[in-house]
Amino acid sequence: MKSIRVAVAAAAAGVSFLGLTACSTPVEAGAAAVVGDQRISSRELAENVREFEAALKRANIESEQLGVPITQFVLFRMTNQLRYEQVAAKHGVTVSEAEIDTALKDPGQYQDPQMNLLSKGVSPADARDYVRAEVGATKVIDKFGGRENQQAAMKWQQEYNAVKTVFSPRYGTFQPDRGFVDPGRFGKPVQAEQEQQG
Repeated sequence: MKSIRVAVAAAAAGVSFLGLTACSTPVEAGAAAVVGDQRISSRELAENVREFEAALKRANIESEQLGVPITQFVLFRMTNQLRYEQVAAKHGVTVSEAEIDTALKDPGQYQDPQMNLLSKGVSPADARDYVRAEVGATKVIDKFGGRENQQAAMKWQQEYNAVKTVFSPRYGTFQPDRGFVDPGRFGKPVQAEQEQQG
């Protein structure tokens, strides 16, 4: 299978039309991140990491191909997903089941829907929810004037950045222009986190 390192590295650095910034204020105990008014618990993150690792294994992809620690990569996807959902809700954008079905069949960059999702940190178990959020984000941008419209892109960036995201330092240090710059206590092996949650 094709390497997903390039897409993953770009996503982890926030290099996409959807952008990424984050705050550095403390998060509550037991939280991996707080996104707007929603909390991602360490337990939820550990479960998502396990599902994603299993999906990588089924696709014969080594986690080292990601180019970043798997825990940070999955946490990045989870925070982006919540931000997309919150912006879409603010603008009254909904996504139908038919739109999700269509998006799930899109061959995309890798000419393979599964590889496209894996390159974004999405396991099959989370595919529908993630695609719903992503399609919702695209519809918001279209509502603003479309991805090719500079004013629309700026408006999206403002709306997206208004959903403040705070990462727990246990999972690494995040810099808006570079992504995660260190693995944190639970960046590389997720086993430590799983043991704590057990």
